[in-house]
Amino acid sequence: MLSSREFLEHFSHVPGHLLDIASEVRNLVVQIAPQATEVLRHNGAVYFEAARGGPVKAGICQIRILPDHIQVAFAHGAFLPDPKRLLVGTQLAMRHLPIYDYDHAPWDDLQSLIEASHRFDPCSLVRG
Repeated sequence: MLSSREFLEHFSHVPGHLLDIASEVRNLVVQIAPQATEVLRHNGAVYFEAARGGPVKAGICQIRILPDHIQVAFAHGAFLPDPKRLLVGTQLAMRHLPIYDYDHAPWDDLQSLIEASHRFDPCSLVRG
């Protein structure tokens, strides 16, 4: 995992209210999976367990920085417990949670989703 300083410097071009959200999502990932690999992209970050595979097979989540909000994306989101139906998307397995405002973000639910994603093993799916 990179340092907080590296993360903040990399995203210095991002408006403060969006950077606050992205930083809090990152803090949750660090808390849940401190050994995760973090790869910074121009408009986001990807978190995965390198010992189990790459960003898809062993993906925890992605932070996508969009012009007016943050998306927290889950490569296997369709298979995660989501009782409040917070995850949206139409792709086969990928789902995301849009966050527009720090104060109204469902932080506890997001933490549960990140924990579930961290535990999820796509190899456990039964092929029909």
